[in-house]
Amino acid sequence: MRISLITETYPPEVNGVAMTNRRLVRGLIERGHRIQLVKPRRRDAKPAEVPALEYFEVFGVPIPNYAGLKLGLPAPGQMEQAFEAFGPDVVHVATEGPLGFSALRAARKLGLPVTSTFHTNFQDYCADYGAAALRRAMMAYLRWFHNLCALTTVPDRDLIARLAAEGVERLEHLGRGADTTLFDPARRDPALRAEWGAGPETPVAIYVGRAAAEKNIPLVLEAWKAARAVRPDLKMVVVGDGPVRAKLERRWPEVRFVGMRYDEDLARHYASADIFLFASTTETFGNVVLEAMSSGLLAHTYDYAAGRQFIEDGRNGYLSEFDRPAAFIERTVEICGRPDDWNGLRKAARERAETVPWVETIDRFGTLLRGAVENDGGSEIGIVPASTSPTF
Repeated sequence: MRISLITETYPPEVNGVAMTNRRLVRGLIERGHRIQLVKPRRRDAKPAEVPALEYFEVFGVPIPNYAGLKLGLPAPGQMEQAFEAFGPDVVHVATEGPLGFSALRAARKLGLPVTSTFHTNFQDYCADYGAAALRRAMMAYLRWFHNLCALTTVPDRDLIARLAAEGVERLEHLGRGADTTLFDPARRDPALRAEWGAGPETPVAIYVGRAAAEKNIPLVLEAWKAARAVRPDLKMVVVGDGPVRAKLERRWPEVRFVGMRYDEDLARHYASADIFLFASTTETFGNVVLEAMSSGLLAHTYDYAAGRQFIEDGRNGYLSEFDRPAAFIERTVEICGRPDDWNGLRKAARERAETVPWVETIDRFGTLLRGAVENDGGSEIGIVPASTSPTF
């Protein structure tokens, strides 16, 4: 197939959406498909030369407080010209921002089947950024957007049920995979641990992800602080960057903030820690949970999304009741007071990650796109006017 994939974010940017998109693009190309990747232009990144991959980059404006991330702002008709030149069999929209909106409108005008992915719970972010009153309007937009698509892939079955209750239609489960070659316990680095002030027996807790309000990092740090009552030598490392990093650094001078890390260096940071703490309540999946398990870490997260899918509480990691901060802190203290359990659980975490190869996800993604092409986008979808607007 010829597939146009539309995304506001792609490596070298580091986030779950970008990394998932790159994995899918590479996998589809390996299976003989041709990809047109439509994304905002970055001055610091030259597109790689890949015969089966064509780039179509558009003007983008920076997102406030998110260094390196941009919203794509294509000119009127630009998307239509891009699609007419490439001739896609299907257009897949990975992000619902201005670029995704323009691509949806252009594809529908040209009669091309459109599929999408629900990557981010933007409706839940409203409260985290002081705009809880906008949740209803955001959900209305997301429902309108995805209901104009032949199908929408979702990484978590519980989220499918939640979105269906909100009126989103034609939802398909598409999980994620673990890169067990990159994220490997063998990358553990004593020299890096020494930089953190950790010796061979010193326990190190780590958080990996954006330093943003919706990630609930203060709870992770409160849990680490409480756990030091039973393990005074417990170190804490935060990997990632974002709008709240500076504030957190001022509040927690004993925590080591190391900023963004990439590829093998990121994998080295994971593997050099011991416990992964993740208290976000707004994930659609949470790729970092699988990355931590693949790295042989003892992961502790809330009981939903990737945690619920892959962690068996007390056997290959730990789960706390969803959105109960006191329970998360209490469980972290309990975990740190039982170091004799760690080695067995960390080994079991790695073994679980090895059962989740990306190949299955990529094959299913290709099958879903093929179905959209064969159904020509779905007859019921085609009768919805492109000018239809969301009802708030």
